[in-house]
Amino acid sequence: MTAGQTLDEIERRLRASLEPTSLALVDDSAKHAGHAGAASGGGHFGLRIVSARFTGLARVARHRLVYDSLSDLMRNAIHALAIEALTPDEADATKASSCPAAGPLA
Repeated sequence: MTAGQTLDEIERRLRASLEPTSLALVDDSAKHAGHAGAASGGGHFGLRIVSARFTGLARVARHRLVYDSLSDLMRNAIHALAIEALTPDEADATKASSCPAAGPLA
């Protein structure tokens, strides 16, 4: 799977399972060239996702929903995934993104 195909598949799965109101995904793999994970073919990605499905859930539970959506990709195509998972209310309260490469939400 190419990097572009991996990005498309990550986005497709997250949109289907979590119905986000906003999703920003960036491939940071080039920043990790020479890293063991990069050598094995797994990519490094940054994700900022806003979904009502996260309401009432702790950070670990939110991340689990993301990981569950990407299950087999986490074993092969994804080496590292930095996640910022917010509810719509949290996103409204904090317009600045902590996923710098993804930039602010539109």
